Amino acid sequence: MTPLHPLASPLAQLAAEQKSADVTDWPDRIGWIVGLLLFIALVYWLMRQGWKWRGTLQGDLPPLPQSPEAPGAPRLTLSGRYHGSTTAGQWLDRIVAHGLGTRSRVELTLTDAGLVVERPGASDFFVPVTALCEARLDKGIAGKVLTEGGLLIVTWAHGDKLIDSGFRSDHAAEQAAWVTALNDMTDTHTTTEGTAR
Repeated sequence: MTPLHPLASPLAQLAAEQKSADVTDWPDRIGWIVGLLLFIALVYWLMRQGWKWRGTLQGDLPPLPQSPEAPGAPRLTLSGRYHGSTTAGQWLDRIVAHGLGTRSRVELTLTDAGLVVERPGASDFFVPVTALCEARLDKGIAGKVLTEGGLLIVTWAHGDKLIDSGFRSDHAAEQAAWVTALNDMTDTHTTTEGTAR
């Protein structure tokens, strides 16, 4: 019989002394996972309640105007995204009443009557030419920040409130033409109104 190598004995002894890894404590792990899921659900519920509360506070905002039956021939059209509305000049003061806080796809149409805002899956609305105040390019609205000039911001009057609504075209280069057209319309309307008086 061949004698064992001198090192074989300590290795065999070491292997015999090694224990298998402890079995995972499943009840503790499941408890942690359930606790984490409950915490996430609570945070989501609180956010939803905050959204509803904000909508209640803005309950004095009149219903949104709807597009007339014949708004006229389109001067400009735009496909893109609606990023939200805020109190004019306060880019973080989001307006959620009447669905204005819901981000969505958007189809904008500018006519002589005003701005038609069609939002699949959200409330459509119409901004009459008399309510349009100004347009500009900016980088943020309602907590959404893009590159400088990445958003088309339209300021309009609704009830006794001035509102900024933010849009982003699928083709960002066309937004400058929208700013020019909207500001020309508001200037023309202001001049016409002043002459009428």
